Amino acid sequence: MAMDFYKYHALGNDYIVIDPHKTKVDLNKENIELICHRHFGVGSDGILYGPFFQDERISLKIFNPDGSEAEKSGNGIRIFSKYLVDEGYMQRKRFDLQTVGGKVSVEVLDESANQICVNMGKVTFDSQLIPVRGEPREVINEKLILQGEEYRVTCLSIGNPHCVIPLAEISKDLALKLGPLVENNPLFPNRINMQLVKVLDRGHIQIEIWERGAGYTLASGSSSSAAANAAYKLGLVENQISVRMPGGLIDIEIKENGDTYMVGSVHSVAKGEFAKDLREKFKSLES
Repeated sequence: MAMDFYKYHALGNDYIVIDPHKTKVDLNKENIELICHRHFGVGSDGILYGPFFQDERISLKIFNPDGSEAEKSGNGIRIFSKYLVDEGYMQRKRFDLQTVGGKVSVEVLDESANQICVNMGKVTFDSQLIPVRGEPREVINEKLILQGEEYRVTCLSIGNPHCVIPLAEISKDLALKLGPLVENNPLFPNRINMQLVKVLDRGHIQIEIWERGAGYTLASGSSSSAAANAAYKLGLVENQISVRMPGGLIDIEIKENGDTYMVGSVHSVAKGEFAKDLREKFKSLES
């Protein structure tokens, strides 16, 4: 029987998959906020909407809990890839997915699709492409003042924008404090994701994450990719990096051609139907 939603998590970063071929719901801002709400809805860090088929291309839309659309999500891509396998859309081990932030290549590493490798593509530190206001430049180890304190930031895009802040010590509390200040800083016209990074050694880093449109997050594939690339650019790590987050570990490899490969786990959580009361609330929000 077709379900209205399918819930997965990737290292505690949870998404709801809504399949347009099975479920009819208007994913406007209000409905997205309600579905993602931890108390009044199903609860999640975002919604993956798809698959959409055009010729040989498979695409998806990625929505944040505040109703905004994300260009790319590493964890979301892994989750959506497992959904495609679980529901019989995909029998191949290797395939491509199209996101707003560009094409990504996926490889399923085991029979249950619990371990997935994603080629996240190449990063850019170009201020005009991230974007970051000011004269055109690579945004590397720049000064940023937050509440009177100076931080050194490196900004980049891997299909979505990131601001990476290396520190000697990091914590959830500090991410909660700095995250909103960085995300909504006037320097970033499209807002930005933030990662606090502690380098453990040449092959390991620890990060705390604040995601644009979602807030504090236990894990993130694009954040792991961004933090690893920033640390590599700054000469703090080698090209193979294990990224430790509150939700678990993601392994990153930065190839000689600049492509960033990410390997991490995915697990299914639940699937179900939207109750009548929730659907009535959808209708009231749509009217």
